[in-house]
Amino acid sequence: MTNSLSRIENPRPHELPHYQALLDGTDWASLETPSGPGTGESLPTALAGILSPDPVVRSAATDDALRKVTHQNTIYEATVPVALYVAAILDHPAIAADDFGHDADMPPHRPTLVRLLEWLSATAFDADDECVAHGERHCGEDFLGEYEEMRAFRDQRPAIFSAVHSLLGHDNAAVRDAAFVAAIPLAEHPVLTAHRAELVGHARRLLATSTDRYNRDRVLDAMGAWGHDTSDLENADDIAARERYARLEAERDSWRAAHGTGGYSEDPPF
Repeated sequence: MTNSLSRIENPRPHELPHYQALLDGTDWASLETPSGPGTGESLPTALAGILSPDPVVRSAATDDALRKVTHQNTIYEATVPVALYVAAILDHPAIAADDFGHDADMPPHRPTLVRLLEWLSATAFDADDECVAHGERHCGEDFLGEYEEMRAFRDQRPAIFSAVHSLLGHDNAAVRDAAFVAAIPLAEHPVLTAHRAELVGHARRLLATSTDRYNRDRVLDAMGAWGHDTSDLENADDIAARERYARLEAERDSWRAAHGTGGYSEDPPF
């Protein structure tokens, strides 16, 4: 956790910068990635490659760029400008022209747009209110104050949400679902809470149409957190999954109590 976030140029945190301005105006080489401080010099090339008209180049560049800033659920200095760049290119013609055919949601033909939304979603969940609460329990009340990278990402949630929100009505179901799941943690920002009433409608639609276990879990958790009764929205698989998670959590609690960890060390091996 450093003080070098000022090297990222975005003077209006609730406004999404143009992707080229981010690419040209960010001091990438000075930013920390999972490889260490000052290791972001290769990011501009990888990020620019995501907009290649060649789908093979685009796919490889997407893998390369996102891998460079993804490790163990951690928010790095480079995470913030990468997230802003990803959000800024969601409506780019090269991304919109990707393959959304019958097999588009199956590897290796997964559309770039879905992959980018899923990365934004995972990153936003790594910086959500639950993660902050967990950090404060185990690291002290100044957890977020000391974790500048996470705080910087959380400050940019309205800008990222603006790009994600525009895809909630996309023609492709995989895009709609990925956009909605990404919107859930982003909408925790205080200026976005008014959107929750709208998001509830999207939540009900997803639960009525999707069988994806990850997406359903995220949506059901969000609906519960927003104070909505989900009993009429759950199916048999949802109930079985909830019961399985409860058993696993009980086993973890038992293991922690037996080993006297209090939850401060690694989780048990199951």
